[in-house]
Amino acid sequence: MAIKPLLSMITTSNTDYNHGYPTPAQSPNPGEVTCWLLDTRELWPGDNILMAAGAAEALSLISVPEQNIIKGKIQTLGMKWRDVRMSRKGNAKHGKPCAVDGVGRPIAGIDFNVSHQGGLVALIGYNGRKNHEYTPSGMVYGMISPTPQDEDVMVGVDIVCVNERDDYRTIDAEGYDGWVDIYEYVFSGEERWSMKYDVDYITLNDGSILPSHDIGRHDRCIERNKHICLKTPEGRDHSFTSDVILDSKLRRFYTYFCYKESYIKLAGEALLAPWLKQLEFFNVRSPKPGQPARCSKHGTWGEEVDDVEVHMHGRNVNDVKMKIQAFEENFMLSTAIQGEIQGIKVPAFKSLNLESDVLAFTPIRQSLTVKLNHNRIISEPAPRMRTGEAMITSPLVHAKDVPSMNENPYMHAREVPLCLM
Repeated sequence: MAIKPLLSMITTSNTDYNHGYPTPAQSPNPGEVTCWLLDTRELWPGDNILMAAGAAEALSLISVPEQNIIKGKIQTLGMKWRDVRMSRKGNAKHGKPCAVDGVGRPIAGIDFNVSHQGGLVALIGYNGRKNHEYTPSGMVYGMISPTPQDEDVMVGVDIVCVNERDDYRTIDAEGYDGWVDIYEYVFSGEERWSMKYDVDYITLNDGSILPSHDIGRHDRCIERNKHICLKTPEGRDHSFTSDVILDSKLRRFYTYFCYKESYIKLAGEALLAPWLKQLEFFNVRSPKPGQPARCSKHGTWGEEVDDVEVHMHGRNVNDVKMKIQAFEENFMLSTAIQGEIQGIKVPAFKSLNLESDVLAFTPIRQSLTVKLNHNRIISEPAPRMRTGEAMITSPLVHAKDVPSMNENPYMHAREVPLCLM
């Protein structure tokens, strides 16, 4: 998938505004959702990003203050383009990032969200530009969370790694149940009970999978390094350590966590949202990884699950679509869209290549391409064109079709991904 769909989301030429106020773009209803995944793990090999080949060009695309942030803390890598004006909805410090127009107002009908974990960056964007009314302070009317305006569509994404943290140190000290209770401020009692004592499946060392009904009451196990022997209902004997059960429960925990994060990022309220524990997920099951356990292969997608149930204050939330998908052995990505979402499809994630999908559209490279094309066209023989019975020669007919810096839509930095932050 090319980068063009989201490029069109944030095109903000002078004709898009009427006295500083955004006017609706001509985009088909009900809008379009785009999902990308950028793998930065092998983007710039080595210990020093400043010395890596190609890194200097990428850094030149953002402002000097942002460059300084990246140089000081690589994990906060951002990819804002100079001509994109960014702000935050609601709270100026903690609100959800957004693109703004020439007078600092959020561009109506555009929403996006970004998440990064372990060298992977996930981005979701929505294009459904419409007019909004604005308050005297310049904010969009009706920024209510967790329920959006009927005409709004909000998107959220989260990516988690199931084994990047040192979870087992606490689990060994407190037990798995004690570890789950550390997150009592995030999850409801029913969610935590399910995390502690429900198992979707376990993956044995030989790659075989035992479903939950084969595990029986061993799903109550909350300690590692316990030897377990069981006989399945079909009469098969299995012997393994309790570590595989704890691995499965951790994966289930991070499935809940990924769902909750992507939902609360719809409005950008993060884990401080006062309604956090009233947001509950049911019918949760962790997606199977892209590769069997203890086998690693980059870039392999696993199972996709899209039948989770979302409840808020004990009631079913009907205006939201959510799904989660495994990536490789240890990652999971969850997406959420909420609002007027009838007819909107959430596509599969597509790989975003920094070189061909981003850097290729920079002003420097586009300027070079235009110049090379212009030189090539001028040096070619003039084409002959037929008009009725007469043949005419036009030395400029194909040269004028070469876009100039102002005519080429890809020359504008504001038409490339908003940010990877």
